[in-house]
Amino acid sequence: MFSVDLNCDMGESFGAWKMGNDAELMKYVSSANIACGFHAGDATTMRETVELAIENAVAIGAHPSFPDLQGFGRRSMSLTPSEVFDTVLYQVSALKGICDASGGKLHHVKPHGALYNQAARSRDLARAISESVKIIDPSLILYGLSGSFLISEADAIGLGTASEVFADRTYQEDGSLTPRSEPDALINDSDEALSQVLQMIKNQKVTAQNGAEIGIKAETVCIHGDGEHALTFAKAISEKLTQNEIVIRPGAIGRTENLSN
Repeated sequence: MFSVDLNCDMGESFGAWKMGNDAELMKYVSSANIACGFHAGDATTMRETVELAIENAVAIGAHPSFPDLQGFGRRSMSLTPSEVFDTVLYQVSALKGICDASGGKLHHVKPHGALYNQAARSRDLARAISESVKIIDPSLILYGLSGSFLISEADAIGLGTASEVFADRTYQEDGSLTPRSEPDALINDSDEALSQVLQMIKNQKVTAQNGAEIGIKAETVCIHGDGEHALTFAKAISEKLTQNEIVIRPGAIGRTENLSN
């Protein structure tokens, strides 16, 4: 039987200004990646989103980024591995403290935006992130792009990982995501997103933009909470997975023979 984690980026708001549909999205996902203030979010929003996740029994993840409020963390930056280590340490520690104070538990860490993409291609940055996460709590799981350095470097130091795939993004032949600056980087059609998700989970493959089928490991599926169709996608994907007898749960492995435990 198949099982998978369905994660969503959340808490990307500021104080009284709220963005997205976090309360509704929580009904359909199993993990929430909560912004830690460097690309979005603030102390109040972080606490409120943590409490919302606890209320909905959704696994809580930290979503650290480059220090880039103006660019929503999506602009490339030239930080050294040491600076990345400290940046991740600061943000994850803050969210972990809020989790502890709220009676919850931090489950995972997923880098955001440009930090995620650069670390996926850079062994040094991926190692810095992995070491930062492990020193905070070695039981944390690092979410990273399937087949990337984020997964291999975390594995190398004994940190738990979840190989991530994307419902609402297209892929290149090397397994990377199509840059947002390019046409057709985003999937806006729910049927197309559903088809891609099922292909990735059941066949462990995805069709790249050039038509090539590439191998991929799907342990957690991402839906971007700030996406125009986030709520529609989350509901449709959750329902489709259930119809296909695919169990949705935090930290799930793509295929397991026994889900009785």
